[in-house]
Amino acid sequence: MLFGVVFIKAEIISWYRIQEMFRLQSFHMYGVIGTAVVVGIISVWLIKKFNIRTIHGEKIAFHPKKFNKGQIYGGLIFGLGWALTGACPGPLFAQIGTGALVVAVVLLSAIAGTWTYGYFREKLPH
Repeated sequence: MLFGVVFIKAEIISWYRIQEMFRLQSFHMYGVIGTAVVVGIISVWLIKKFNIRTIHGEKIAFHPKKFNKGQIYGGLIFGLGWALTGACPGPLFAQIGTGALVVAVVLLSAIAGTWTYGYFREKLPH
């Protein structure tokens, strides 16, 4: 719930803010995303530097990822959906929580897309 409140107060769930970002009209969302990237970089650095473990005592391992053209296709589809609906997966729940129940259609579409990817995963370029 706290995460949703932060999203609402930072206006991350605002369709207008997301449209401003995709039209290159405002720095707001780029600032939020950039801040998240910096926090992630610092977090990974701290985990590696201090050999931080999970709450169960397991070692946290980071594995290099291979690049493939499927990532380009997936990113384009994700970005197109984000631009059209004004929502990515995280804020969907906060939007529904604020009473924008029409966003449930977007959530169901995201679930259907995830299921479809899982169904066709072996046949896709990886």
